[in-house]
Amino acid sequence: MKLISENQHYRTCIASSLSDVGQLPWENLLRATGNKNPFLSFSFLHALHESGSACTQTGWQPHFVTIWDREILVGACPLYKKSHSYGEYVFDWSWAEAYQHHGLPYYPKLLAAIPFTPVTGSRLISAVPQVRQFLIDALREILTKEQLSSIHLLFLDLPEISVLQEAGFLIRTGIQFHWHNHQYLTFDDFLDTLDHKKRKNIRAERRKITEQKISFKHIPGEHITREKWEFFKHCYDLTYLNHHSRPYLNLDFFLQIGATMQKQVHMILAVKDHQNIAATLLFHDEQHVYGRYWGCVQYYPCLHFEAAYYQGIEFCIREKFLTFEGGAQGEHKMARGFLPEKTYSAHFLSRKEFNHAVAAFLRRESHDVQLYADMLNEHNPYKKLPQNKIITSSSLDI
Repeated sequence: MKLISENQHYRTCIASSLSDVGQLPWENLLRATGNKNPFLSFSFLHALHESGSACTQTGWQPHFVTIWDREILVGACPLYKKSHSYGEYVFDWSWAEAYQHHGLPYYPKLLAAIPFTPVTGSRLISAVPQVRQFLIDALREILTKEQLSSIHLLFLDLPEISVLQEAGFLIRTGIQFHWHNHQYLTFDDFLDTLDHKKRKNIRAERRKITEQKISFKHIPGEHITREKWEFFKHCYDLTYLNHHSRPYLNLDFFLQIGATMQKQVHMILAVKDHQNIAATLLFHDEQHVYGRYWGCVQYYPCLHFEAAYYQGIEFCIREKFLTFEGGAQGEHKMARGFLPEKTYSAHFLSRKEFNHAVAAFLRRESHDVQLYADMLNEHNPYKKLPQNKIITSSSLDI
């Protein structure tokens, strides 16, 4: 690790590998801050790096900021030096083009995020407010010393937003769609809360699955064999290829999390004529389920809705999880009981003229996002609105 500052209480270092930090210090820090998000775990991040899925060669150079009180890790920021903007889900391509138009380098940039994972979580990980401020100071110091264009912190926890805003960062809003469990006992209990048209459509979609004689197997992490991981990876690859894109994650990554995150992963296989035809991978903590990846070997009507959404909802109801996050974007999820939630990111551009221009852009964009949210609210799929589950104007002045 590279030391960048030190005082009588703390020393601040840059880690180019989580191996330099150590699993025990990292997990102890997460426990001290109450972080149970599986994507912040040592196992998930280390698998991304060690498998070569997110590493310097793929444009994700680990640059983790760590703050130590003697030998105790008291603060960290999952930071990367990025040479592109792929795999982020908060799009800044137009900002990069503006830099290029003026003959200025936008890359590399600093990015605090979980690679390929648009899930809200802590980016200034510490139980001590002063240490969170030290993390912000360290980000600014790296930006200045290495003469980089910008800092971006994506999918932030709410408590971090005001801290970053006070530090001069620009706040950007977006929208995702989440399903909430209101103590449903069965899937039909959930359906009964929807308006007639939505309920009828979902039943029709599920009936098509039954008519095609497709069934589903739920496999807890400890029972996922290598053969099943290989089939899942094949499906995952096909999803990207069908969208004319390149898969981000390799088989080694999935095998590593299969060995180290057994209690936090859950696979769903679709079966027809005794053959696996599709697969979905869920992650979960004690309260939340995260739908991350899915794919199929052949198209079947309504299979995506069943495998990626309805089976996940049934899993939440059966196991009493509170929330199901179905992934990035997708307003079609509203017709299936998912509701819009705002997401937040923070940005700071080192050149004042560009920072001012982006600030003006974000003010316009934030207004448009709220108009979009208001439009979504008008299409609430529920007969009676679940309390506090449709987004309104944020209490944050953004």
